[in-house]
Amino acid sequence: MTEAERPSSSLSDGPLERDVSAAGPTTHATHSITIPPSVSMVALLGPRDELLRTMEGAFPQLDVHVRGNQLSLRGESADVALVERLVDEQLLIIEAGQPLNRDAVERSIGMLRSQTRERPADVLTMNIVSNRGRTIRPKTLNQKLYVDAIDEHTIVFGIGPAGTGKTYLAMAKAVAALQAKQVNRIILTRPAVEAGERLGFLPGTLNDKIDPYLRPLYDALHDMVDPESIARLMASGTIEVAPLAYMRGRSLNDAFIILDEAQNTSAEQMKMFLTRLGFGSKMVVTGDVTQVDLPGGTTSGLRQVRGILQDVDDVHFAELTSQDVVRHRLVGAIVDAYERSEAATERLRGHDVRPGRRTGTT
Repeated sequence: MTEAERPSSSLSDGPLERDVSAAGPTTHATHSITIPPSVSMVALLGPRDELLRTMEGAFPQLDVHVRGNQLSLRGESADVALVERLVDEQLLIIEAGQPLNRDAVERSIGMLRSQTRERPADVLTMNIVSNRGRTIRPKTLNQKLYVDAIDEHTIVFGIGPAGTGKTYLAMAKAVAALQAKQVNRIILTRPAVEAGERLGFLPGTLNDKIDPYLRPLYDALHDMVDPESIARLMASGTIEVAPLAYMRGRSLNDAFIILDEAQNTSAEQMKMFLTRLGFGSKMVVTGDVTQVDLPGGTTSGLRQVRGILQDVDDVHFAELTSQDVVRHRLVGAIVDAYERSEAATERLRGHDVRPGRRTGTT
């Protein structure tokens, strides 16, 4: 889209034309948006107007009418202004060559409503690494802030529930750093802790025994590096995937190091890992403090470390929430439901609610 195709606008910096009618003394407004002819209305509104319906569902009090390349909006002034900004962001995403989908529209609305200074188009078009025609990029504001923190700090802790992209984005940044020759190797590690089950004796070599614990790291790696290259890079030591116990006694220079499932490290293991940091290296520690699988009585190193390192320079703690879940839509709802249940349990802890018993007794 050329500058000549960008109509001027008094309400937004984006490529829109608008006619504004007097709204009178009420809070309602009527605005008209003309979409540039270079933009396909199907790309903007989706097949069978799927994206238009998503927009209407998010703003039920707003009337949206489409005629040709003209969008007419009528409703509360705040809703009209927000939808104008939304359309502006959608046009910028299309201009960047990225197709729109329902998820992108919903996440853009969420970001605009949060009134962040980050533009949705900047978040959703940020490229980290590409492989076999697939580009890995953040999908939420917190994910972008997490990725930015990895660029800006030597040690970053990514803390949040399952499905928020903590490990996946860290792995993408590691591959990008290796490709850019910012580091000489990638080291991926996890504690070998069973997730509540007792797996018992596992047959085979040592690698066969530890492979189930490290498989999620391999899976993410295969999304970002050509499969035929992985074996060669691992044989040369350029990429190393190993249990956390293998890190003891080492000094890791010129490396991008990722500790996954860090909630299952003890306090001693966390200290051991962090002190492996060598010159020219970067560390990312990821975990979910609500899913600790350590034996009873063992303190999670991830839960403890914030209080210890919170004020240390060049160490950053990035928080992700259920709003950043990028798996199936139900995953976010499940995370929220468990958080509500756990909060209710905490409120009742120490209180006996049986009839005839005093509150607070045990």
